[in-house]
Amino acid sequence: GGSEVVTVPARAGLGGGGGLLSLLASQCSYVTGQRVRRAQQIGQLYGNIYSERTRWSLFSGLWRRFQARHASACKLMAALTGVFLWEEERIQEEELRRSAEEMKHMEEVSRLFHGSGGEHQKLGPKTHVDITATREEHPWEMVMDKKHFKLWRRPIEGTHLYQYRVFGTYTDVTPRQFFNVQLDTEYRKKWDSLVIKLDVIERDLTTGSEVIHWVTHFPYPMYSRDYVYVRRYNVDQENNLMVLVSRAVEHPGIPEDPEFVRVRTYESQMVIRPHKTFDENGFDYLLTYSDNPQTVFPRYCVSWMVSSGMPDFLEKLHTAALKAKRMEIEVRDYISAKPIENSGSEGKASMPGAEHKNEDTHSPAQLEYA
Repeated sequence: GGSEVVTVPARAGLGGGGGLLSLLASQCSYVTGQRVRRAQQIGQLYGNIYSERTRWSLFSGLWRRFQARHASACKLMAALTGVFLWEEERIQEEELRRSAEEMKHMEEVSRLFHGSGGEHQKLGPKTHVDITATREEHPWEMVMDKKHFKLWRRPIEGTHLYQYRVFGTYTDVTPRQFFNVQLDTEYRKKWDSLVIKLDVIERDLTTGSEVIHWVTHFPYPMYSRDYVYVRRYNVDQENNLMVLVSRAVEHPGIPEDPEFVRVRTYESQMVIRPHKTFDENGFDYLLTYSDNPQTVFPRYCVSWMVSSGMPDFLEKLHTAALKAKRMEIEVRDYISAKPIENSGSEGKASMPGAEHKNEDTHSPAQLEYA
């Protein structure tokens, strides 16, 4: 009727403590194995019940709940596992809406640049014009005034940098052509000689946002720069508006390369307003841009490079759109290929290679002559 006493023999050279440690290790191994098998069984059960899309939605919901409680831990975990956090980094609807509102404001003040008969009204250099949407913002200083092109800049508070804004018009190309050429990374490699690398790394299935890795030459004697940024576009058929928003992000799958200087501060918003329709010549555009190229050159040198480089880039973009139209170069039609948002699906699509390596598999509706 007494309790049974179990004697654990001591291992040679270790004493009784070594035997107890061995027994404890065996017990932990047994419990861990049981829990792993139980998790596998639960996973198999849910796999039989739910579809892949439903499983991903369930996982996303659990991840968001955990992320809300342990934000810093999630970021560290994502960095260690090479996962890009779309929930935090994707371009939000508010950013697209804000860019569209800026375009509407520019249209309201555009009468300052034209006479009563619609003729261009030249403004003096260094002219400060109230093109800001809110009174709290710094005023814009005009640095270039052409008939179909105007460039402003304003200081970014707390830095030595400027933000730049371009408002212009093209009448010999359609909004669709200009928009598609700007988005098509494979075609840009052909018309932009400064590009060293330009690839879509990952795509968000929920919003169509994309992570881009862009490496570009800088003027001698500066090193080449590389950018990692997320972009998202929206084509508003009802309001006749096209919006493209980009900003720099960190991606665990694209570490810094010692051959290039990583640009970590970068923002760009392009808004296009067709004069008539997306497929008829003529549109106005508003481009707002800022970045920190991390150069040791003085502020006025950087300002001169950007002020002269932006018109040059826009003209190259315009020429590429015209060339695509005249030579019938095949450019992806992003308007037709735009994914359906609000479809209820969540997730990501990795892009290990160039975005157009399998272009032949696209349907005719996705690829048109632009």
